[in-house]
Amino acid sequence: MRYLGLDLGTRTLGIAISDLTATIANSIMTLRFAEEEYDSLLPKLKEIVDEEKIDKIILGLPKNMNNTIGSRAEVTIMFKEKLEKYMDIEVILQDERRSTIEANNYMLEANLSRKKRKKHIDGLAASIILQTYLDKMKGR
Repeated sequence: MRYLGLDLGTRTLGIAISDLTATIANSIMTLRFAEEEYDSLLPKLKEIVDEEKIDKIILGLPKNMNNTIGSRAEVTIMFKEKLEKYMDIEVILQDERRSTIEANNYMLEANLSRKKRKKHIDGLAASIILQTYLDKMKGR
């Protein structure tokens, strides 16, 4: 099984992909789009899903720290429904609380400049979201 991990922002979409054994998640790219123009992402995502033979999409769900659903999570849920309808693929929501903070901390530890961190943070966050899901599925 092959999985695609997504970290949806207001203007960026971090994308990660699993290896063929569904053990390791790797960041592959960050797509930029006009603010809240989520529909513009659908054709490129379909291309990736078809090209990489993706079986499921894991989409980060930005819950509030108190476990409630806020406005960003509502947007994510709507995007999930659009993805499923557009591609006829299962999209699983994965709690992503603190994934961006974790990604930023990894890059700070690696001494990356602010410019490089900004360029790679969404892809790394998508990788963390996907890796969390993969580990959960393998019971780790």
